[in-house]
Amino acid sequence: MTLRVASHADRDAIAAMLARAFADDPATSYILPDPVDRAKRLPRLFRLLFEGDAGGMRLVTPGGEAATLWRAPGEADVPLWEIVRRAPALLHALGGGVVRALRVSEAMEAHHPKGDYWYLHIAGCDPVAQGRGLGGAAVRGGLERGAGRWPAYLETATERNLGFYRALGFEVTAEWRVPKGGPLFWSMLRPAD
Repeated sequence: MTLRVASHADRDAIAAMLARAFADDPATSYILPDPVDRAKRLPRLFRLLFEGDAGGMRLVTPGGEAATLWRAPGEADVPLWEIVRRAPALLHALGGGVVRALRVSEAMEAHHPKGDYWYLHIAGCDPVAQGRGLGGAAVRGGLERGAGRWPAYLETATERNLGFYRALGFEVTAEWRVPKGGPLFWSMLRPAD
């Protein structure tokens, strides 16, 4: 399958697809516990995350069924000045979930490995298209386009994803929980090719 680099014109469609893919994710459910509010806010959040990952690699399947957002080596953590700059948009996207979102973000950054690596920040496949190999193709596309020359790192709060990522060469390096009742996460690393 030939993936393409996602452009700004793809932002809204990818954000909507990722909102469907993460509708029941443990992390997004923790951040936005009310399912009606979550459905309204997740597209806004994923539009922001899509824009924030513009300096890395954003890939999408030809029909937009799956996408991956990668942060380049040395760019995994978001600087404080960037969070402050984007605070109004984050508040609009997250509403009352902003404190829980910051708690998740801080915990994630605290578990990032040392050194340089490609960070698979977000990978998602539309629920109606799952099981057809599109999500795997989207991740492999990022590994083939350059991430494979470096270690690749991700975290997931969905236990059923562990086998999917193991099949792509990732291994669990840590299991941890977001403080104050947050979800359980698994850190996973794939060595460079």
